[in-house]
Amino acid sequence: MIFRSAPVFFVCLWAVLLGVAPAHAVHEVKLKPGAKGTECLKCHETFRKTLQNRSVHPLLKSGQCTACHDPHTSSHKNLLISDINTLCSGCHREMVPDKARSSHKVVVDGNCITCHNSHGSDNPFILSKTGNALCVECHQDIGTLASQAEFKHEPVQKDKGCLSCHNPHASARADYLLKNKVPALCKACHKTDRPFFVGRHMNYKVTDSSCDSCHNPHGSNKNGILFDAVHAPVAEKKCKQCHPDPGASNALETKKKGVRLCRDCHQEMVAETFNKNRVHAPLTDNVGCLNCHHPHGTREKKLLNDTQFNVCGTCHADTVELQKWSIKNPKNENLCEPVKTGNCVSCHSPHAADNILLAQAENISTGMCGKCHEWETHATHPIGEKAIDQRNRNLTVECLSCHTGCGTGNNPWMMPFASTYDLCTQCHEERKR
Repeated sequence: MIFRSAPVFFVCLWAVLLGVAPAHAVHEVKLKPGAKGTECLKCHETFRKTLQNRSVHPLLKSGQCTACHDPHTSSHKNLLISDINTLCSGCHREMVPDKARSSHKVVVDGNCITCHNSHGSDNPFILSKTGNALCVECHQDIGTLASQAEFKHEPVQKDKGCLSCHNPHASARADYLLKNKVPALCKACHKTDRPFFVGRHMNYKVTDSSCDSCHNPHGSNKNGILFDAVHAPVAEKKCKQCHPDPGASNALETKKKGVRLCRDCHQEMVAETFNKNRVHAPLTDNVGCLNCHHPHGTREKKLLNDTQFNVCGTCHADTVELQKWSIKNPKNENLCEPVKTGNCVSCHSPHAADNILLAQAENISTGMCGKCHEWETHATHPIGEKAIDQRNRNLTVECLSCHTGCGTGNNPWMMPFASTYDLCTQCHEERKR
């Protein structure tokens, strides 16, 4: 008997040493004869109705409740044999391909039941809803745009809706869960060699250009589903204002680089900017305005490449991370509004200023903080020329002597310390306890 079991023992030992789970390491429960698929339904009668749905989970359909649930006890909700994150992926590993270019957050987080009913539904793939109705539960802004846009993108409106262009779980090819990269994805429907297409693009060879540099793929109030915020030369079909003639070998390049190109139209703004004492660094290189603004069209106001918060964070990542940290901190109920909303230009000039840190006002306390905080109308710590900072007598006490302007992480009231006691005793040492 010992001799017969020895090979089995060594195979199992070898599997353990290699980190390989034995093939039979599956959640199995020994049920009495005839109990499979019937015993659970004696108490859980509602699942009899679930079994009549058009789409039923195969394990439920075959009566294998114990494949996911422990019949006796569990440390997980609903007597699940493991957390939902690992339970579904145990069978559905193929949902996220290896080296996926982009993955749906709910899939990565293991929240499959956000979209799927775990047992059954009348919708395909046991989805809780069908078509765009499911997607817009989370992506409400896109849903509103797609439904209210004057000019609609046909694939978004069809039966497949979002899934015309996106994979629901992950994409191995492109960002944003797209089935393919742009423009290959767009060219599956739009034949770029046809005269109509060429004419609409002013005879420029845009076959391999990024369609979403001008067009909003979800819909728009502009003809041709151009972005609602569209650069005037694009809207007026004056491509040659910035680009050489369409027949030129470098037709898709710009006539000039950096600010020199934009200055042809925005002369007054550029002159005013470069007459300031301090100019924002991105304006001084060969990319110039395009470091922050898009030349054709965008979802954002002022043709920003992204939200103001994200555009600033491209360079000022440390400050933006501090802001995010501060916003999440429950102690920061009185977080400064520009910090809370990511409105950097409320305090800083985006192009140039005569003041340090590109501040909108020379005196930060009265000219900037005072715009929102009426500190002069109530009792306050002395600040200004007559109030000398005891930590450095070359400085006067200002708002930024006790508060930080862009967030404070885990500290309240935008202070650099955890409590007012720790802050005040930096100067008033005699008050230390």
